[in-house]
Amino acid sequence: MDINQRNNIHIIGKPDAAATLIFGHGFGLDQTTFRQVIPAFENNYKIVLYDNVGGGKSDIAAFSFNRYATTEGYVKDLADIVHGLDLKNVTYIGHSVSGMIGLMTSLQYQGIFDKLIMIGSSPRYENDPVNGYVGGFDKTALSDLYESMETNYYAWTSGFSMAVMNQPERPDLAQDFARSLQQIRADIAVSVARSIFQMDIRRLLPQVKIPVLILETAEDIAVPSVVSQYMEANIPGSKRYKVNTTGHFPHISAPGEVIAGIKTFL
Repeated sequence: MDINQRNNIHIIGKPDAAATLIFGHGFGLDQTTFRQVIPAFENNYKIVLYDNVGGGKSDIAAFSFNRYATTEGYVKDLADIVHGLDLKNVTYIGHSVSGMIGLMTSLQYQGIFDKLIMIGSSPRYENDPVNGYVGGFDKTALSDLYESMETNYYAWTSGFSMAVMNQPERPDLAQDFARSLQQIRADIAVSVARSIFQMDIRRLLPQVKIPVLILETAEDIAVPSVVSQYMEANIPGSKRYKVNTTGHFPHISAPGEVIAGIKTFL
């Protein structure tokens, strides 16, 4: 399959740049979510944008409930993109689940990335009381989430968007996210959500061998601050950068601060 069609790939910025930035979007979004961040890097980097299969303008025919039952399918897709485009000197910037997809890709395909930047990412969303891990959700909360999605997906998108955006003074941001969610087929959204919220890759964190930046916000119900602290403590040599905004989408609510954090790390 043509990866350009499958993932709706766009290459912008400086075509002959020595280094490449790949931006990977989170659940319910597409590549346009980085539109306020990208201009700051266009003059110095080759920039690769893509949509995860099942969302955005990716090829819906490429979606398989079997391939994407776990995040492994997206790891393979990302490796396909890097190898297929013959990209070198790559820094991967992943929001939410795509941050973890980037981490997994860096381990399964050694040398594929030079650096990794994770924005609001988590290795496990469910609490693990036995081991003292706080992920932000207990089993009941996740069961209720799946039930709400399956019962009335379009009603669920409205409440979920407001909660995770957490920008009460800017309701338009939550409305935009709700519209983005509603463009995804409900059965696909439920399946992908389950693969994300049931993920547990904590064991992989100590294995990371490339420089990692962890971008953290305040009052993110999807990724509490303790999760970012946990990652910093468990990823060797990683750095944590606090973005002065609330909610799960700092690249949307505070793009200037995200740009500053990325530039400092690069």
